[in-house]
Amino acid sequence: MTLSTRIRQTCYVSVFALLSLSFTLHSAEYEAKPADSVFAKYQPLKAPAPGGLFIKTGDRLAICGDSITEQKRYSRIIETYLTACVPDLNVTVRQYGWSGETAEGFLNRMENDCLRFKPTIATTCYGMNDYKYRPYDEANANWYRERTTSVVKRFKEAGARVVVGSPGCVGKVASWVKSASGTLEEHNLHLCALRNIDIEIATKEEVRFADIFWPMFTAAHAAKQKYGPTYHLAGADGVHPEWAGQLVMAYAFLKALGLDGNLGTITVDLINGKATATKGHVVDSFVSNEVVVTSSRYPFCASGSLTNDASIRSGMSLVPFNQELNRLRLVVRGATAAHYVVTWGSESRTYTATELGKGINLAEDFQINPFSKAFATIDTAVLKKQTYETEQVKKIFHGVEGKKDMEAAVKRTEAIREPLAQAIASALVPVTHRLRIDAKK
Repeated sequence: MTLSTRIRQTCYVSVFALLSLSFTLHSAEYEAKPADSVFAKYQPLKAPAPGGLFIKTGDRLAICGDSITEQKRYSRIIETYLTACVPDLNVTVRQYGWSGETAEGFLNRMENDCLRFKPTIATTCYGMNDYKYRPYDEANANWYRERTTSVVKRFKEAGARVVVGSPGCVGKVASWVKSASGTLEEHNLHLCALRNIDIEIATKEEVRFADIFWPMFTAAHAAKQKYGPTYHLAGADGVHPEWAGQLVMAYAFLKALGLDGNLGTITVDLINGKATATKGHVVDSFVSNEVVVTSSRYPFCASGSLTNDASIRSGMSLVPFNQELNRLRLVVRGATAAHYVVTWGSESRTYTATELGKGINLAEDFQINPFSKAFATIDTAVLKKQTYETEQVKKIFHGVEGKKDMEAAVKRTEAIREPLAQAIASALVPVTHRLRIDAKK
């Protein structure tokens, strides 16, 4: 082969590569961006649609991640939701949050800490420490891609389905990281790039993707405009979200799991004096416009200020959690008055006959309701179990006891964990509640 021929071939290859890159860039779909100039430099790939139900009856779910997972907030929302809102799925959960961890760190310990318990499905949430608190560079991107792909493949080899969660956004440059460099925008651009890599991995490995970065980044901007400059969706330190941000994260994962949010419908016919309910709810009686129902399926209960970033309820105002994941509906037919007062537990709301005919979402409209106390009992039990899971893995499996005899350490700690898990199941009790529908005078 002559030198000129080699040069021509090299040129052809280079041109082909450029054309391929151009085609990829032009054919890629991107998320819609708000008009604000804050979003101008970001190129978030279009997240794949979640698809149908991904989680299955009897699944053993492993929730894996860094210190944001170890906070036991989004992981707690997920486990409490699965326990109370979809109890028929009978899903059990373990959380594996580890402060400061990267995808590589989890890869190194996943066999010992996680796979020994044979999870059938797993969520991952890495990238926050992996981006190393600095502007984007290709070498780091490849490092993250390789480690995250290895985690996904190892889960698949073990027979587990996977939801790859993207990192979230940051609200400040982490002041406690001595090696941190670059601007806040450069940090979020790096995290957005890792999010795009997660989409690439999820697509290639045929697993699910949970988009945390883009909903959180756009919601954080909207929240400051809506609730003021002191509202920090990504947390006061800029990295660890408070409850509102954690709700956004849980929303992303629950959507990726394919849950449809239809928690039940209670239908009342005022003219014929009848009431019916869907699965998970049984009508005990309907007398004098009051329906008594016993429910084994709960709505997700959360109260608190809308303007406080430490409020789950506030997070619900930033993403369509109630509309898409938390629908316990009341439908009233045969309404003849213009307005009606609906009383559920200790609270009352006024609706038009048209609104009631279309159906109202009790879970969204009644912050405090007859399920609130029982729901809180479940949530407290979940927190106790997840708190012990952190101790079990970090202090015992990776402590003196585990190093001395891992199998004995597992056996002893599982005997402690089991009653904590049983307490969650025992906390799920049927709730009998009353709904009154009175014409407003």
